[in-house]
Amino acid sequence: MKKSTMKKVVSMAAIVMTAGVFAGCSTAKTTTKGNQTTGNTIKIGVNMELSGAAAGYGQSQKQGIQLAASEINKDGGINVNGKKKKIKLVIRDNKTSNNTSASVAAQLTNNDKVVAIVGPATTNAGTAEIPNITKAAVPSVSPSATDPAYTLKKNGKVQPYVFRACYQNNFQGATAAKFMTNTLKAKRVAVYADNSSDYGTGLAKAFKKAYTGKVVDSQFFTAGDKDFNAVLTSFKSKKIDAIYAPGYYTEIGLIIKQARQAGINVPIVGSDGMADPKLAQIAGNNNASKIYYTTPFSDDVAKANPTAVKFMNKYKAKYNQDAPTFSALAYDSVYMIKQAIENEKSADSVKIAKGLAKIKNFDGVTGNITMDKEHNPEKPIAIEELTKGKVSESFNVK
Repeated sequence: MKKSTMKKVVSMAAIVMTAGVFAGCSTAKTTTKGNQTTGNTIKIGVNMELSGAAAGYGQSQKQGIQLAASEINKDGGINVNGKKKKIKLVIRDNKTSNNTSASVAAQLTNNDKVVAIVGPATTNAGTAEIPNITKAAVPSVSPSATDPAYTLKKNGKVQPYVFRACYQNNFQGATAAKFMTNTLKAKRVAVYADNSSDYGTGLAKAFKKAYTGKVVDSQFFTAGDKDFNAVLTSFKSKKIDAIYAPGYYTEIGLIIKQARQAGINVPIVGSDGMADPKLAQIAGNNNASKIYYTTPFSDDVAKANPTAVKFMNKYKAKYNQDAPTFSALAYDSVYMIKQAIENEKSADSVKIAKGLAKIKNFDGVTGNITMDKEHNPEKPIAIEELTKGKVSESFNVK
């Protein structure tokens, strides 16, 4: 190699090394994990189904979120290591679309620089946001994503930035099975579940695993279906004592209506996706009797909880209606984030995630909450009964 050539090689190597040093410095400056709160406000994002098929849940949750934030701000804000900071909500509509949910999560974390997110309401939309919130190191609390695998990676390890305020499908499916056996004394049941999401299929699986009677038939429907008569007619001929129908109010309301019109008057038991006033509107009040569903929040059960009573009174005063289940769950989600910030004495997103993972004995509207190692809340469950479209009785299931 010529001397002049050697000089060029050495010179180029020096340039590359120098560039590498500066690149390393640049990377060090831009890889600080998470979003940090600056100023006197704490930005909390809302990734919610405000339109589309699940808008009923999203709108209810939005009201619970706004009530919680307004209360906290009225009291001076969140105490961050001795300094009160007020909440600024950044609300975005994911339109009940998985792709939109992912985009909303990116907007909230990268553009809006929120330090925590409430939502989405549904498991599928929630799952869609996980890659973007994980990349940004910003925690999300879903008020109502119930699939058991929601907070877990494929290898079984916990998702570090994914939390929920509701119990899992396997818990409520097993609770429904126990209720069918012990309270309704149902020995022969048919299962009719929504197979368009992990929500319905997961609940059906959990129910069948726990139910000790005989499942005489098991069928599925898809979100958007309107005519359920053929399957219901087949159920009618099999001398069933009850139907277990896990799904969302949009389809379950029609199933109830068509079942009653077909002369099927046995109890119909479902899940928290039925815990919305729109269920009775779709089914018709006269058809919505002997209807039961698992729920994390029941007005009757909550009357013994002073925190819940306070919430119910404030909700009715603000919105002129009784507080639905999904508003209560969303309300708790905001206060869980507040608790995490105050416990960690920091409103930085990474520390908020750590604080959420350590929540214990949180006095929530939906009961006393302790977060387990998989970011699931350990909390009570109830079952509500509808008679002529109204809640007529509540059961505190243990």
